[in-house]
Amino acid sequence: MQIGSPVSAVRAHEELFSYWASCRQGGRLPGRASIQPDHFKRHLPTVSLIDVVQAPQDYRLRLAGTGLYGVYGREITGRRLEEVYNSAAADYWRAELDKVVEGRRPGVGVHNLSWRGAPHLSILWLRLPLASNGADVDMILGYDVVVGQQTAASGIRAA
Repeated sequence: MQIGSPVSAVRAHEELFSYWASCRQGGRLPGRASIQPDHFKRHLPTVSLIDVVQAPQDYRLRLAGTGLYGVYGREITGRRLEEVYNSAAADYWRAELDKVVEGRRPGVGVHNLSWRGAPHLSILWLRLPLASNGADVDMILGYDVVVGQQTAASGIRAA
């Protein structure tokens, strides 16, 4: 698992956010077809695509970069939240992803890795909404950076 500095993580988040924002047309959200991975190649190892599943609303990891294997200790592509996280972490992610879907706005936060036995590490995460019709979020582009910082061992916290 590669550990980045908080400063470089924030810079990477800014780069991906700027790219995502450049794909917007007017007030419309970009769809997956608008996103060209070759525009952010160096970030691909920790990029994810998350499908928004309807009725009831849930989330499935359509794609998880190879760098995320070290974070989760296994392949997470194709899995739902409950298949990746313990119940508290799954609830955290569902709440954060719900905010992105319902607000049609990006989300950012910090998720401590104490649930993986590494309370000295955290994920600085970014989630960007995608909508094939420009309005209804049907996928989320994610980007995670593992940072080595001391955080409260409470488990999970939002930014």
